[in-house]
Amino acid sequence: MLMRFTNSALNSKRSGTSRHQPKRYSLGLGGNLAVLGGNLPPSRTRENPSADSAFLARFAVGLVSGQNRPVAASTRITTAWIDNRLVAILCIALLILAGCAVGPNYKRPAVNAPAGFHGTTNHLSTNSLADLPWWSMFKDPVLQDLVCTALTNSYDLRIILTRVDQARALQAQTRSQFLPQVNYRGDATRGRNSFLGSASPNGGKTMDSFLGGFEAVWEIDLWGRVRRMNEASRANFMATQEGRRSVMISLVSGAATAYFELLELDEQLAIAKRTRDSYERSFKLFDDQRVAGLGSNLEVSRAKLALRSVSANIPDIERQISLKENEINVLLGRNPGPIPRTATLVAQEFPVEIPVGLPSDLLERRPDIRLAEQRARQANAEIGVAVGDFFPRLGLTTFFGGASAELHKLVSTSASTWSLAASVAGPLFTGGRLTGRYREAKAASEETKLQDQETVLIAFREVSDALISRRRYEEGRVEQAQAVEAGRQAVELAAVRYKEGKASYYEVLEAQQQLFPAENTLSRLEVARRLAVVQLYKALGGGWSFADSDWSERGTRPNEGKP
Repeated sequence: MLMRFTNSALNSKRSGTSRHQPKRYSLGLGGNLAVLGGNLPPSRTRENPSADSAFLARFAVGLVSGQNRPVAASTRITTAWIDNRLVAILCIALLILAGCAVGPNYKRPAVNAPAGFHGTTNHLSTNSLADLPWWSMFKDPVLQDLVCTALTNSYDLRIILTRVDQARALQAQTRSQFLPQVNYRGDATRGRNSFLGSASPNGGKTMDSFLGGFEAVWEIDLWGRVRRMNEASRANFMATQEGRRSVMISLVSGAATAYFELLELDEQLAIAKRTRDSYERSFKLFDDQRVAGLGSNLEVSRAKLALRSVSANIPDIERQISLKENEINVLLGRNPGPIPRTATLVAQEFPVEIPVGLPSDLLERRPDIRLAEQRARQANAEIGVAVGDFFPRLGLTTFFGGASAELHKLVSTSASTWSLAASVAGPLFTGGRLTGRYREAKAASEETKLQDQETVLIAFREVSDALISRRRYEEGRVEQAQAVEAGRQAVELAAVRYKEGKASYYEVLEAQQQLFPAENTLSRLEVARRLAVVQLYKALGGGWSFADSDWSERGTRPNEGKP
């Protein structure tokens, strides 16, 4: 890159002009570039050349000072000569300027992290449930197989992988603008008074013309516009990477949630069948009593009503089980079908004490927070791109090849042609388009910052919700388990009393009708407290410290990450 000053009065003595006549200088690139507007104060004279140097150096640095607006740049200096130190300082300033980039540098949005999670009863600790790998959290081998299949075949994950590839390709496109773009070119024309398609008088002859060669175009990223574009594309790529990680965690928690819900439906089906069998025994008892003349038709009818009501629930529960199996298969990228299971819901246990770590750790562990931060970084870089559009674009163009009226002479020395050119182009009037684009970028950046802060706030809430839910569900489960045990004892005692003639059938039916919903409620609390732990694992960014490739290697390090 060549920088030079051109003096409108190259030599005042030779031109006959006064030595005190103001002289005009223009800042150019590789030759005749456009004059940039503005004047320097006329008080800077030869008697104080260092002041000229300092002023012009400050002026050059101010061109891209991060004020996010174009700066006036043409000068009128009332000096008689240019001190060599002025040129040196200006060149140094421009070299420093070339290392800067217009637009604001990214700063992480401020986050007001709480001292601790609302709802936790544990002391603050750096250990966290999120340090565990998912295969240590979910030890059911059937569930582990389902998670591994989901991490391999899920369409959600495969779709996000294609987005990662797209973002990687976009980053490569942006990064290519740092390098010269080299192309080849070939033309063949035939015409009268023309050469290579342009008018060229040759006495009215009709002739052929050929051109072949290579050309290179390079935009000099003086203001950092391309660097900001590259920063934005890199942030976009990192955001898609975090999105992929977020999908992986969602798949693990989604598979576990659906599997536990399926086991809970199995438990409901078992309760319904067990209650149906109990009602069926009561119905047979009442019917035998009626046949023996010891009972009435009312007792038989009431027992039959209870039996058929419970039996009617069984087909609906079986329907829900089939739908849940289909949901799991779609999550796994498979066709609908049955899901094998070898364990019951109550066999799925988690640690009694669950450490959650520090709230500030969520900023590094949760992929959705890191994704939101990358989006904010991308939007911030877009401001620099918008600011760079205000400044002139400087470029170099070169061509080397051959031009000839005869094809076989195209590669001869006499037909060789080359050119080297520098260009500058910038906006003068756009009707507010560039200003609007800049304001749009600033507003978009502010939006992403607010979204980032909101994502962090939601993360704190999700952890707190899971902690509170787990504790309350556990308390409710203890109470409900005692209620179910009391209900079972009541059914047994009522049946014995009825057989001994000490109680009516109303006591038996009432005890049975109270036990059935109590057992269903206990089943729902059992699955709810397990789902709360699953949601807590997801909310804490479970498995954050493990590489993506390790997620499919379940069981290879069962003790790794133990909190």
